[in-house]
Amino acid sequence: MKKVLAAAFVLLFVVGTASASFAAKVKCTVESVEGDKVTLTCEDADKFKSGDELKITTPKKGGAVEGC
Repeated sequence: MKKVLAAAFVLLFVVGTASASFAAKVKCTVESVEGDKVTLTCEDADKFKSGDELKITTPKKGGAVEGC
């Protein structure tokens, strides 16, 4: 029973790691903003197709972050 559980956990770890490696990072520059439409110029834009959903993080603004 322990071997089956160990194998299941190893399989879950491998699948989780493999799916994370498929995420690609592409650098883009905002060209224009009109209402809720944003025009981007991206490196490797040929990887995209119409209808792709993208997760975009906004750049952090502000000063230095202080530690303890």
